[in-house]
Amino acid sequence: MTISQNKDDAAKKALVCEALKELVESAKYGAPKTRVGLMAAGSEFGVDELISGAKIALESDTNLTVVGIGAKPDNYSELQKEKWAQRLDWIECPDCEADIATAMEQALKNGQDGQAGHGGQGDELGQNGKSAIAGAVALHYPFPVGVTTIGRVLTPAKGHPMLMASCTGTSATHRPEAMLRNAIYGIATAKALGIENPTLGILNLDSATPVRRSLTQLQEKGYAVNFGESTRKGGGSLMRGNDVLAGAVDVCVTDSLTGNVLMKTFSAFNSGGSYEVSGWGYGPSVGENWKHIISIISRASGAPVIGNALLYTAALARGGLVEKVEEELKAARKAGLDAIISSLAPKTSAQSEAVKAPPAEPTDEEIHGIDVLDLDNAVQELWKVGIYAESAMGCTGPVVKLASKHHDKATEILKAASFI
Repeated sequence: MTISQNKDDAAKKALVCEALKELVESAKYGAPKTRVGLMAAGSEFGVDELISGAKIALESDTNLTVVGIGAKPDNYSELQKEKWAQRLDWIECPDCEADIATAMEQALKNGQDGQAGHGGQGDELGQNGKSAIAGAVALHYPFPVGVTTIGRVLTPAKGHPMLMASCTGTSATHRPEAMLRNAIYGIATAKALGIENPTLGILNLDSATPVRRSLTQLQEKGYAVNFGESTRKGGGSLMRGNDVLAGAVDVCVTDSLTGNVLMKTFSAFNSGGSYEVSGWGYGPSVGENWKHIISIISRASGAPVIGNALLYTAALARGGLVEKVEEELKAARKAGLDAIISSLAPKTSAQSEAVKAPPAEPTDEEIHGIDVLDLDNAVQELWKVGIYAESAMGCTGPVVKLASKHHDKATEILKAASFI
């Protein structure tokens, strides 16, 4: 028998094993498990708070498996004696955010590649013992520009859940385009949650009017937008503060920095700001050609928020969030999205000379303190001197990613050019 035949036989056996596991899970629980990773480091309240959040989620959803990623807690073997913890798995790696992020990304890739069996949802262990997950909840992740997160809050006036589009990252460096994309991504997220025709409102801040006009143009050309109504007389689809408190719409469109402030206010108001008590966290990552569901929580998120974030992530994995985003973008493009985005671009008297990127290299360091509107220009400033860099959006704001060996020189260059 050849080596190739041996590999084929092993692959077939692995598929049969996964199919049998699915049958067992279906018979036992009614559906295959959805596996969601949890970054088990970085909380201001320690790993016990993260475990408590996992317990909340696991006791609420019997078809969920939570996969801790990081150093195993000392009491892990004791935890396994609890019934809920029988669905708490672990990917063990050093207690280092970089290592945990790498392990998380690999597990997401395993799930995306379909190694996990059921619909690529990360419901079982992949081949060769590699863990696969459908999505992950992280306390920090530097998303590339173009990727943002859709948070979910419990509004206080009427207890109505509302999606906040968006809360971290940025879908574009220019605010009107970012808010327009946020609206599309918010609609996609709502549909992945099972809301077939979500109502949408735009927070009344800078750029709200051109964004509403752009969405109306898309609507007139066939893209389905269900504008909500302000609770204020004659308010239309522009949301005031009262509307945000009342949860007047299913999806509230804003820029990510404003959304981030609102998320923190809603979640931690009753604790005085030190402990996030309510809500579902800062939400899943969405963006054009982005394939992973990475939901963000804060280092100040308490167990109730952590648990909800895990449940939110699992629901979106089951609802096909990535596919829903692709469908919404396709429908919006058919209605003229690209032309509208071009019309929203800032008008300049002369286009700056294009700068070619140097050869790509691994980026393991970040430079903070750059305004989001200057981010692309800062990257090109480094390209000019042969330093490869990428723009990204971390949880605390815009960052330039680059190789650590260039950090000091790049910092001097950006300071000299007044970017930092």
